[in-house]
Amino acid sequence: MKIGFNLLLWTAHVERRHWPILEDLKRCGYDGVEIPIFEGTPEHYAELGRELDRLGLDRTVIALFPGTEMNPIGAEPSQQEGARRHLAWILDCSAALGAKIVGGPLHSTLGHFSGDAPTAAERERGIAFHRDAGDMARDRGITLVLEAINRFECYFVNTMQDLAGYLAEVDHPNVAGMYDTFHANIEEKDPLAAVAAIAPHLAHVHVSENDRGTPGKGHIDFDSTFKALKAVDYDGWITIEAFGRSLPLLAAATRVWRDFFPSTTEVYGDGFKLIHDGWHSA
Repeated sequence: MKIGFNLLLWTAHVERRHWPILEDLKRCGYDGVEIPIFEGTPEHYAELGRELDRLGLDRTVIALFPGTEMNPIGAEPSQQEGARRHLAWILDCSAALGAKIVGGPLHSTLGHFSGDAPTAAERERGIAFHRDAGDMARDRGITLVLEAINRFECYFVNTMQDLAGYLAEVDHPNVAGMYDTFHANIEEKDPLAAVAAIAPHLAHVHVSENDRGTPGKGHIDFDSTFKALKAVDYDGWITIEAFGRSLPLLAAATRVWRDFFPSTTEVYGDGFKLIHDGWHSA
């Protein structure tokens, strides 16, 4: 098991001015960081990758489809082509960074709703897209990890059962699934049983408290979660995802209207201890 931290707590675009944060995370004991790829060039991420190498930090990527003009399940061919171009850019930047895992709600446009439940035609378009996407990821030595997110952010894939069924139909070795404690807390009738549901496809885990604040300061049962992950022989990344109010646009996008923690140091310090100690005692 490797412990990671998502840089979205501070920024949607990691630059040189954020490098001291990387050093702090390394000193804290983290194995790696999760880098948002929302803008930039492969050259930018190659430079960042060299800094991570210098620090001895591994890395994963978080990404998304921000607009309907690049919707993998959209009815218009131009939407699917836009999604392919956007994903190719994400994967090129990720390869330059040296990341092997690219995760996020990469099944549909984040925050877009049709006003109805997902249709058979949308599912068919999505499966065809992700089979192609799997080939794109494989060519770059990357695994694409789809994240089921809650009904207030997405209507296409909300539960681990939804995601497991979808991934079984995609049936590509480079397209896998993610378990996120925040979304499971909202959508799953039994969040621990949901771990078993996604187990055949599980390649990444997000630890996020019920209020998106410091892990262990809310009501998510992390002890039982770690036991459930061990029960299915999970041994990959456990990455903390928390959100604050330092960036107004990001705070608005993540619906963060109040402070959930006294300092970012608490989030990554207490969060690391929660995972490190909790995993070993599970």
